Amino acid sequence: MPETALLVMDVQQAIVDRHPDADYLPRLRGAIDAARAAGVPVVYVVVGFRPGHPDISPRNKTFGALAQSGRFVEGDLSARIHPDVAPLPGEVVVTKKRVSAFAGSDLDVVLRAGDVRHLVLTGIATSGVVLSTLRQAADLDFGLTVLADGCLDGDLEVHRVLTEKVFPRQADVATVEEWAGAVGR
Repeated sequence: MPETALLVMDVQQAIVDRHPDADYLPRLRGAIDAARAAGVPVVYVVVGFRPGHPDISPRNKTFGALAQSGRFVEGDLSARIHPDVAPLPGEVVVTKKRVSAFAGSDLDVVLRAGDVRHLVLTGIATSGVVLSTLRQAADLDFGLTVLADGCLDGDLEVHRVLTEKVFPRQADVATVEEWAGAVGR
């Protein structure tokens, strides 16, 4: 699948810990392994901030409380990519400053440099990074696929509505198994 990249978004230790699902990481690992085997670049996206959090406004409801915690800065072990799906040497890790993978990051530069035109989205949470990234990527004219079971959300009904009703308006929606089978051909 030339011109395609798999995005693994916000699968960081503290975020995974807040969304317990014993099957999620092995399933996501299956998508990552399929991408690597097919030569599809895997791009990791993490949320991270400078020490002291000068890049978080107190008006930001999503991240404002995080600034008080001192978390999600370089070296914070809870902010590392979960070791079960960690990047290989040479795989790109993009750090973002807001919910969308594009906000405050160089993701667009990385994708354009690799001539990527189609994104396969995975991550935590469906109603957060996946939704925000999908909307922005669609506006940037990327082709999109969402791996429904490669995404996770604390609210199962919100996940269902997004993957079954909202996302199909702008993306193809598949399971990890369906996509892995297709990418391996």
